[in-house]
Amino acid sequence: MIYPIVAYGHPVLKTKGKDIDKGEIDVKTLVDDMFETMYNANGVGLAAPQIGKSLRLFVIDTDPIDDEEDQPKVKQAFINPQILEEEGEEWAFEEGCLSIPNIREDVNRKPTIRIKYFDENWNEHEKEYDGFVARVIQHEYDHIEGILFTDHVSAFKKRILKGKLANISKGKVSADYKMLFPLKK
Repeated sequence: MIYPIVAYGHPVLKTKGKDIDKGEIDVKTLVDDMFETMYNANGVGLAAPQIGKSLRLFVIDTDPIDDEEDQPKVKQAFINPQILEEEGEEWAFEEGCLSIPNIREDVNRKPTIRIKYFDENWNEHEKEYDGFVARVIQHEYDHIEGILFTDHVSAFKKRILKGKLANISKGKVSADYKMLFPLKK
């Protein structure tokens, strides 16, 4: 099932997601639906708040965009994740977001993370990721913490983006996928 992507301005995007208890929901179906939704929107990551669910769950698949030969391709669901450590010197990279179409800005993030999470079969993992994969994970992890990539840009950049962001929440934006706009009349 393909969900509509929740647009900037919806309160669910600024709410910290709640942990999922094993057996509480059908996580396998939700994970499958999230991958289908993400692929339909040509994304590399999607967090549950982006489909209107305030849960600590996100999915990533770095294969469609990561063309660096030495970088591993990672397709993974992360349930109740906890970033345990972020290391290294921050580096800037232009990020975008399915909930904030047509806006891209540089965001500084640390290059290496260690994260603990459950997969869709409730197997627990603790892994280290770096480079582009770590960045995608950090971006999606921010979503389940109620943080958007635009929260990382300078106050000056936020002022410049204010009108564009307001238009997104009103539905005055073009996207190649179905969206849910909080202020559309």
